[in-house]
Amino acid sequence: MPWKESRLFKDFTKVGHPATLISAFLYFTIHCMIWVLVGVLGVFIANEFDLTASQKGLMVAAPILTGSLLRIPVGILADQFGAKKTGTVIQILVLLPLLGGWLVADSLAGVIAVGLLLGFAGASFTVAIPLASRWYPLEHQGLVNGIAGAGNIGAVLAALVAPRLAEVVGWRQVFGLALLPVLLTLAMSHWLAKESPNRPAPKRWSESLKILQESDCCWFSLFYAITFGGFVGLASFLVIFFYDQYGLSRVMAGNMAALCVLAGSLFRPVGGYLADRMGGVQLLSILFGAIGVLTAGVGLLPPLPVTTALLFLAMAAMGLGNGAIFQVIPQRFRSEIGVATGIVGTAGGIGGFFLPLLLGLLKDLTGSYGTGLLLFALASLAAVVALQSLRTGWQASWL
Repeated sequence: MPWKESRLFKDFTKVGHPATLISAFLYFTIHCMIWVLVGVLGVFIANEFDLTASQKGLMVAAPILTGSLLRIPVGILADQFGAKKTGTVIQILVLLPLLGGWLVADSLAGVIAVGLLLGFAGASFTVAIPLASRWYPLEHQGLVNGIAGAGNIGAVLAALVAPRLAEVVGWRQVFGLALLPVLLTLAMSHWLAKESPNRPAPKRWSESLKILQESDCCWFSLFYAITFGGFVGLASFLVIFFYDQYGLSRVMAGNMAALCVLAGSLFRPVGGYLADRMGGVQLLSILFGAIGVLTAGVGLLPPLPVTTALLFLAMAAMGLGNGAIFQVIPQRFRSEIGVATGIVGTAGGIGGFFLPLLLGLLKDLTGSYGTGLLLFALASLAAVVALQSLRTGWQASWL
């Protein structure tokens, strides 16, 4: 009912710590922008080094891989020492690869090394979510995690701004300019963010990692590998896709990628809000089917306007799915939200790591990006079947 939803929203504004929520959003926004920087500058780098499609995929995937693997230890550290302190250290470490990209990267190997170190920016997700989440009660977890997670919009900023800057100053200088927003965010986080008094007592690492034995954690990880993996993988690769497949200019390819990525970013908090209202599992069942159908349509490589529309809708569905999954996780793993976020976030990032690799490799083998997109669509449709088989057991035990 509208009056009930209005009351729930008013309740949301009266609880928690808005300054910390804003800080978490800004922190994740800037670091998501940094995380995909190699991908959105990929056309410039590939032209300079004359890369194959497979090499492009590897270059784009490098920061996604380390960003994924770092999420588990960073999530545990956020539980151990607090999300704010952990986030401060991560932001300082992110400065190193930006300096490397600006001053050192003079080969494909150098760019990949910079990309691997940019994984520290990708690990920011496992700081932003517990930093904000612990301030809010269960009934608002979908919305609050959706708002913090909407920092995915940083990928939009990267796709819009980085190619334009690279046209003027060169792609290496873009890494140098990126130091400025990171330093600004570091100062703002120190000023705005506060650690929640509801933070649980730290556990030993061995105790924290026991969550890996939970089958539900594994399932959440697989589902997030599709929603977030699809989002970040495409966000990093779409500039190259539009440039190679449709012959767009480097700046226009960035514009089209930004449009599609925008959908995934803006709809993430909507997904959390809808999951609070109708249930995350029910919403995910619908979304996985939509993602499968829409990406299958893109895999047929229709004309540019149709592809853009399908990608926009597919990315929107992925964004909704990201918000829905992180509405469900706190219900199941409330006291281990930091490490749960790290593990599930790692799986999501690994999904994003394999997608550009798959697209580039199959492009070299088959001559088409469509093959990889169709395989991703099949994985999405398989998730619908898996989710329906799990739903009854979840409803009986914890949902």
